[in-house]
Amino acid sequence: MEVYMRLGKLDNDTLERLILSKFKKRRPEVLSMPGIGEDCAAVDLGSNLAVLSMDPITSAAKDLGRLSVYINCNDAASAGAEPVGIMVTLLIPPGASEDDISNFANQLCEAADHANVDILGGHTEVTDSVARMITCTAVLAKVPKNGLILPSGMREGDDIIMTKWAGMEGTAVIASDFSHLAELERDELEFAAAFKEQISAVREGLEAAGHGAHAMHDVTEGGVLGAAWELAYASGCGIELDLASVPVHPVTEKICLKLGLDPYRLLSSGCMLIACKDGENMVRVLNDCGVKAQIIGKACGKGVRLKNGPAVEPPQADEIYKLFGSGSV
Repeated sequence: MEVYMRLGKLDNDTLERLILSKFKKRRPEVLSMPGIGEDCAAVDLGSNLAVLSMDPITSAAKDLGRLSVYINCNDAASAGAEPVGIMVTLLIPPGASEDDISNFANQLCEAADHANVDILGGHTEVTDSVARMITCTAVLAKVPKNGLILPSGMREGDDIIMTKWAGMEGTAVIASDFSHLAELERDELEFAAAFKEQISAVREGLEAAGHGAHAMHDVTEGGVLGAAWELAYASGCGIELDLASVPVHPVTEKICLKLGLDPYRLLSSGCMLIACKDGENMVRVLNDCGVKAQIIGKACGKGVRLKNGPAVEPPQADEIYKLFGSGSV
């Protein structure tokens, strides 16, 4: 009997067993190796470190260009690094039009301008290996030698800060690509789609890096619970989360209730988890620069558990993939 793999990221055990366990460090310039919860590599090039990261966009259609820039730049910012440029591979199905490609490029350029990064190059190809346009983007960023922040830096007793809203990227993708399933009022649909304008987390990442962040992790596939689990795994320090303190917008709640999705395990790019000693001060710093933030937990013990509740299981496929059998994008 043929067995198909589930959609989304490989689960962490499979990723470690099949891929990560085979990687060996050879070069002294390489300061960080791939690992669970580690989204960036750092290379010592002299006075600064080069920070690199790469992510595909496979679960969105209408905002592909915008997401390709922001999600990768967010990875760099979570390491305290300033994004400099990106390289983009675009795979195009034969049924796409020139207008589709032009619209993608317009989005890409607009987002790059907003993120203050250059588009350094990449590759564009029409292939019948894909059913819709997908990208894989690499970001190049820089950080002073003493400024690199890794997920492994979280310490016992740190406050855990969350920025913005849980599930905001998933909410925007559903509003744009699955609006026929969401059954929202027109104003709700427009509001949900507008979350795409908040998906850049570079400002808060760099601001937090300059104000005492010990570790950061941008919240992508697997949502807030998945990101917390990965942060705990990378640092070897546990987290107690107060789920009641995790902000979920009413529009996201409505969509998730209608579609049977868990907002805490839904795509959340634009949201950042930050571990630091003085959470109240960090919240003030972020609020002062216009970023919604609040304390949602504490670094303590081992693993991730909910306050007065059960342990959090390792992340599985993101909730967004439940919709891919319900309607095309």
